[in-house]
Amino acid sequence: MSETLGAETTHFEIDAIMAKAKEDTGLSDFGDPWFMEPLAVLVDALNREADLSGMGLQVQGASLLKWLTERLRRIDLVKQNPEIADEKVEVLAEIVGLPRTGSTMVHRLLTSSPQVTSTYSWELLNPLPFPGEPFGDPQMRKDIAEAMAGFYLQVMPDMAAIHPIDPYGYEEDVLLLDRSFMSTGFHSMLKVPSYDRWLLDADQRPAYRELKEWLQILQWQDKSRAGKKWLLKSPHHLTALRAILDVFPECKIVVTHRTPVETVPSYASMVYTMTKSNTDKADPHEIGAYWDKRFQRVLRDVMEVRKTAPGRFIDIRYKDVQNQPVVEARKVFDALGLPYGAEEEALMESWLVENARDRHPPHKYSAEDFGLTREALARDFKFYIDAYLA
Repeated sequence: MSETLGAETTHFEIDAIMAKAKEDTGLSDFGDPWFMEPLAVLVDALNREADLSGMGLQVQGASLLKWLTERLRRIDLVKQNPEIADEKVEVLAEIVGLPRTGSTMVHRLLTSSPQVTSTYSWELLNPLPFPGEPFGDPQMRKDIAEAMAGFYLQVMPDMAAIHPIDPYGYEEDVLLLDRSFMSTGFHSMLKVPSYDRWLLDADQRPAYRELKEWLQILQWQDKSRAGKKWLLKSPHHLTALRAILDVFPECKIVVTHRTPVETVPSYASMVYTMTKSNTDKADPHEIGAYWDKRFQRVLRDVMEVRKTAPGRFIDIRYKDVQNQPVVEARKVFDALGLPYGAEEEALMESWLVENARDRHPPHKYSAEDFGLTREALARDFKFYIDAYLA
């Protein structure tokens, strides 16, 4: 395996990791080979650019093996249980926006309603039943997720102030796209700019077709989801709106808006925190400059896509959500055609009390920490601010 997964790992070899996945599972069918291109681009970037630390090498090697192993197991699960393909999945909406725009709060408020469902953090970590797991009893997977949440906070203690981690709460479905090797999650915690540039121009529809199958698998495992609509969320989806509109024709796009003068340095802080866990060579100024340019590109792309499907988008401002969260959540419910009653309001109010911001440590950062200035950011993003925040 040429050191690929051992303690002395220095680089990754795709053939060796795929062989190990086959050996570990006793399976051999990886399905449609379309995924080989994103996998190859990612591994090349890991080997050439990532400057991985010892921990980074171990974690990324284990992740590559896990995702390939789960690809084998997913395909085998659907073969053994063809009724999974009959699961009717309806994605009511994807909540998108630049990171740090309040999309997590909007998502968790809306999903407090029993009318909808989403992806739980624990099942995103291990979405497939373990071998021998009794059907409908994923307790071992939940226990592992709880332990992992504690580990993440130990390795990245600053994350408690940046993004709340709840193994039993809803989390971003982009973690399922990691399994297709098409995800902005990689560049959010790794130095892989060539991969990220490739991703922005790639056709992501194959990955979203796999995402739909993942949702079918999750729904098949949990019969309480029958008849519920899915309400998903991730900033990643800004890069894949054409794929979403195509693969999920019933889906609306809820866009959260906040000035990039605030969001770019806030996200740069998050990226720096996560990247430090994988490399000893994280450069905050390099991170700030990259995401400044990258978000400009993404927002311009989004504005072009919106012209092709104007009726599919719902806009919501971060400032309004902060000032009157339940009122804004009801507006989204109305726009999505969902009934809104006393139960929804009570559940949302309860969520707000339980997740009051002052229960979490403050997230401290400044634009200057990342080689940026508020004045320059205001100029860079004037095209977007004028369109949605004026």
